[in-house]
Amino acid sequence: MPRFMVERTFPDGLEIPTTDSGASTCLAVVGGNAGHGVTWVHSYVTPDKKKTYCIYDGPDADAIHKAAATNGLPVDSVTPVSVLDPYFYH
Repeated sequence: MPRFMVERTFPDGLEIPTTDSGASTCLAVVGGNAGHGVTWVHSYVTPDKKKTYCIYDGPDADAIHKAAATNGLPVDSVTPVSVLDPYFYH
């Protein structure tokens, strides 16, 4: 499955509480993604919570955009990526 990095901007900051409500919000995103064959792997959030860099698996960039629209999430860019880590050559 292809992997993508999705950059998003939240002008007012992203607030997802570490409560049952926050968990429900995340599960709703997972459910919205599923209809497009997209899997949210994880996200990085800047300290000011205005930018996120999210790793997704999905069939193509179009599916990533459709999943974001379903979930009401902004998309600045969708970039195909691959993994390179310190253990790559071992």
